[in-house]
Amino acid sequence: MTPTEGSVQMRQAGRHFLQIPGPSAVPERILKAISMQTIDHRGPDFAEIGHKALAGMKTIFKTEQNVFIYPSSGTGAWEAALVNTVSSGGKVLMYETGHFAFMWSNLAGKIGLLPELIEGDWRGGADPNQIEDRLRADSQHEIKAVCVVHNETSTGSVSPIEDVRRAMDAAKHPALLMVDSISGLASIDFRFDDWGVDVCVSGSQKGLMLPPGLSFNAVSDRALENSKTVTTPRSYWDWQDMVGPNQKGFFPYTPGTNLLYGLIEAIDMLHEEGLDNVFARHSRHGTATRAAVQAWGLEVLCARQGQESGVLTAVKVPEGHSADAFRATALKHYDISLGNGLSKVADKVFRIGHLGDFNDLMLMATLSGVEMGLDKSGVPHNAGGTQAALEHLKAA
Repeated sequence: MTPTEGSVQMRQAGRHFLQIPGPSAVPERILKAISMQTIDHRGPDFAEIGHKALAGMKTIFKTEQNVFIYPSSGTGAWEAALVNTVSSGGKVLMYETGHFAFMWSNLAGKIGLLPELIEGDWRGGADPNQIEDRLRADSQHEIKAVCVVHNETSTGSVSPIEDVRRAMDAAKHPALLMVDSISGLASIDFRFDDWGVDVCVSGSQKGLMLPPGLSFNAVSDRALENSKTVTTPRSYWDWQDMVGPNQKGFFPYTPGTNLLYGLIEAIDMLHEEGLDNVFARHSRHGTATRAAVQAWGLEVLCARQGQESGVLTAVKVPEGHSADAFRATALKHYDISLGNGLSKVADKVFRIGHLGDFNDLMLMATLSGVEMGLDKSGVPHNAGGTQAALEHLKAA
């Protein structure tokens, strides 16, 4: 008997389009690297792998300072950044750029810190002026860290990290600058040393093109020294336990050995293309996607010009229509996964990921899938968005 759609999920020809804002699709080169036979992570041959991964990540963060690698999600690296730098009961200043900024703030509260959240409208990045004003008012220097999301994955907005550092310096405040670049690193420009960042958090599954499972803390010498006197309990996340083993190419506990193979391959791929070329590619795809959205007559969630992300584009659906229903229709008919709206914008936006190992033809296929999905699901829009993106790419 021939299976029917109602009883058995029928196979769809061709490849699935994973166009969420991470995890991004994993290139074949990286999959092959990960498939290498596992080796003894305490043996002499492992030191070369450890050194390559640790040194290579410094080139991605653009730092000469320490980078620590954890077998964890980005959430773990959030926690590591805080427990190593702020003692229990210490105040941290957060800026609400979107869902993930809020979640980082929530985590800070759970581990015994006192987060203060500057409210944002989810339509752009962090406002350096508001941060400077709050720090100037903190005459007793009770705020120990300022935490900002570089690329807010829930909204498609980028915060001006260099300007945030300038604002902190102008306020003459000693707080550490912590940045979440989980979805920004290796996709849009990030300069740890030049921008005066003290801690940067990132993860493997976005611009680094790996599966989930590795996370990172890039750490300034100042933050590392500060961690020696912080009283917040920690064990797994302790930077001080990392320093000695890392200097020899090892880790204080079992690392994600095979993911490290993939990480080394990813770093090689990024440098083969050239980081500036990687950033330009993401920027071009973001601009082309926004051209498509504008031609469709829809609205990009990020409303501040110059702060739009090259990693993803969050798109508002018209009032009275369901973004989740549209996403379900696109998946069913065109085998494309798009990101959902989170918390405050749940069911109000969908997110188009254009990051990682991604080229112009893949973008055009993605936008074609979105446009066909809009039509199939009955979301009001104008025709021609995909063509508008094509014209942009042809002219770029």
